[in-house]
Amino acid sequence: MEDNKQTAVEFLKLVIAGRIDEAYEKYVDLGGKHHNTFFAAGFPVLRDAMKENDVQFPNKQFTIKNVLGDGDMVAVHSHLNLKPDNAGMVVVHIFRFKDGKIVEMWDCGQAIPDDSPNQDGAF
Repeated sequence: MEDNKQTAVEFLKLVIAGRIDEAYEKYVDLGGKHHNTFFAAGFPVLRDAMKENDVQFPNKQFTIKNVLGDGDMVAVHSHLNLKPDNAGMVVVHIFRFKDGKIVEMWDCGQAIPDDSPNQDGAF
């Protein structure tokens, strides 16, 4: 499980660094599936969307807050900020692994309001 947790973190770090092709070559089974409802099925489509996002937001910031593992599943809870002038968003990526490769992925996010009434904050 620790290997899968490390792989999930390394995958996300490469993606954020703009090294998307490398991330997919090393860590993703392209025959697997993702569940991002904004894009057509298949990891090749999601890889292309990540490349487009990197062009649009080359200076994004990404801070991992928690990494949880359970069997072949890993969840990464993080803070993503696409632009420096806002609070960013909370993002959770969930990965399913088989033979050390990502075979399934989910992601969900929540914008952090600038004027949140929650004094505990997002993290």
